[in-house]
Amino acid sequence: MDRLQAMKVFVKVAETQGFAESARQLLMSPPGVTRAIAALEAGIGARLFTRTTRSVKLTEAGQRYYEDCRRILAEIDEAEAAAGGSYATPAGILTVTAPVHFGQLHVLPVLIEYLDQHPAVTVRTMFVDRLVNLVDEGVEVAIRIGQLPDSGLHAVAVGEVHRVLCASPAYLAQAPALAEPADLAAHRIVVSTGGWSSTEWRFGLTDKSSINVKARLLCNTNDAAIAAAVSGWGVTRVLSYQVRQHVDEGRLRILLPDQQEAPIPVHIVYSAGRNASAKVRAFVDLAAARLRAALAT
Repeated sequence: MDRLQAMKVFVKVAETQGFAESARQLLMSPPGVTRAIAALEAGIGARLFTRTTRSVKLTEAGQRYYEDCRRILAEIDEAEAAAGGSYATPAGILTVTAPVHFGQLHVLPVLIEYLDQHPAVTVRTMFVDRLVNLVDEGVEVAIRIGQLPDSGLHAVAVGEVHRVLCASPAYLAQAPALAEPADLAAHRIVVSTGGWSSTEWRFGLTDKSSINVKARLLCNTNDAAIAAAVSGWGVTRVLSYQVRQHVDEGRLRILLPDQQEAPIPVHIVYSAGRNASAKVRAFVDLAAARLRAALAT
């Protein structure tokens, strides 16, 4: 087995943490996988895995080698794709990540339109409420809500959202008056512990203040917190896009709109910049146009 194929086998074993599963996915025999790893370890002069009867784990040397192998194999894939023309025509698998609610509401419609335009592309979504490492997790494009840290990633600004207080008309009809943040102490509070979560609610652009709310209902998803507010149970605080339809249709009202925090930027982020493949460039161009329109309304 040549060194390149052995590296592919090694990466697969590292990712599946098993020889048998790697053999199945690679359409190889388990002894063939074992021989490939043994040959790599002999050539390198270091053990790449710690093996037990139940698990296969990377050693420290194996972890460094894994990162190098992934980079080398990705560069080879890019070179082959460029030679084959996929840098001119969108083709292959595109992996896109976004926060769950935003992804389902705004990104998925863009992806469906994109797939209709580019039949040679397959899309894989990763809608999760956590920060995804593009390189480590094999993701090409991310939609990020929040301030971006300094990095080598290329970012395209597409709009902004706000954190908003909201409650149902039925709740507000029987609840105490709410004229300023301090009045929240007299209200039933619903807090979402998914994604952005804090019991310190901040207010104001110039005259800034914060309130530590005492939540009686803590929901592990934004959808659950919003549903509780819609049902009339209390006041919650979420991102504006998450409740826009409820507000437009009268199920929720925005509270203290003149005391909102500064808006939160939304970006499309990808790693390759101007050297991105055609599938990435085509998606970024389409998503930028569609998301800017959606967030401007």
